[in-house]
Amino acid sequence: MVRIEYLLRFIEEDSPSGDITSDAVIPDGKCTAVIRAEDEGIIAGIEEARALFTYFGIDSRESKHDGDAVFSQDILLSLSGCPKGILLVERTALNIIGRMSGIATQTRKLADKVAAVNPRCRIASTRKTCPGIRALDKKAVQLGGGDPHRMSLSDGILIKDNHLALVPLPDAIRAAKAVSVYRKIEAEVETPADALIAAEAGADIILLDNMTPNRVRDSLDLLERSGFRDRVRIELSGGITDTTLAEYAALDIDVISMGALTHSVKNFSVTLEILPGNEGSG
Repeated sequence: MVRIEYLLRFIEEDSPSGDITSDAVIPDGKCTAVIRAEDEGIIAGIEEARALFTYFGIDSRESKHDGDAVFSQDILLSLSGCPKGILLVERTALNIIGRMSGIATQTRKLADKVAAVNPRCRIASTRKTCPGIRALDKKAVQLGGGDPHRMSLSDGILIKDNHLALVPLPDAIRAAKAVSVYRKIEAEVETPADALIAAEAGADIILLDNMTPNRVRDSLDLLERSGFRDRVRIELSGGITDTTLAEYAALDIDVISMGALTHSVKNFSVTLEILPGNEGSG
């Protein structure tokens, strides 16, 4: 789980000077509440929501765990404590669960589609995440059965088109390999010929970018004939959609990375309900 300080930024954003409505109208006392799913899918963000409620003195009990499949009307969390604390955290907790569960649900759907045609191929996310909450987006991908790929530019060497606008492909790979023998080198290419050049220069992973299925086959055939296919991992990215995913996954590849896992999130609907019989007792 991310550090509580990371999560408290969201409470500060939502309540920089306190919750003036609850402070004005809600008496002291205790109440109980539940967080309930309104969609069907893979739940995520429960751990983060509980951490926030706990920080503000609210007892919580989870009925569903991160990564579980849930259905509409399932209770996810039961809460007990000061109503002002529950209402202070409510929207932030729902936003976290809703976004993370949306990502996890989409990832699981696509991961299952890939596994049905190529069990050894993995679905991966990219750095196309919402600024400031990448850790949550990437965790949600993992909970959905996907690979997080790079968390940041500091995590792995990936030579992309704009690098190659400045440095020739073989030179870039050789320079990257000289940095460390412990880091894998990934190179992005757009043609079968460049895929072979990358393999010959010593790339460990070759990312075939924005290629049609036929161009991918041509690249794989060229690498196979040249004796390099078994020496490299093949990743596909760019222009792959839900409808074309299975066709790409059926090829002899290892990874499909999709920015859509995190940049086009359909929120998973969840709601918090204060249970009856909870009038404050000041």
